Amino acid sequence: MADQDTLGYEQARDELVDVVRRLEAGGSTLEESLALWERGEELAKVCRNWLEGARARLDAALAEESDDAVQGAAGASGAAEEE
Repeated sequence: MADQDTLGYEQARDELVDVVRRLEAGGSTLEESLALWERGEELAKVCRNWLEGARARLDAALAEESDDAVQGAAGASGAAEEE
């Protein structure tokens, strides 16, 4: 998807908010409304992809932190046993 590569999360979210406002305001033709809806779906997908990527990065960082803590605790208990 080209938008994923070119739009940041904030840009996509802001444009999506604008699309929703325009749809809620009404006054558009059926064709314009359909085009706005389709654009909104594309933008929602871009936002969802960014959020899923952020969640994966957070999960990986938390898992790494947890692994480091477990290894640190194992090393500390091993050193205490040697004394």
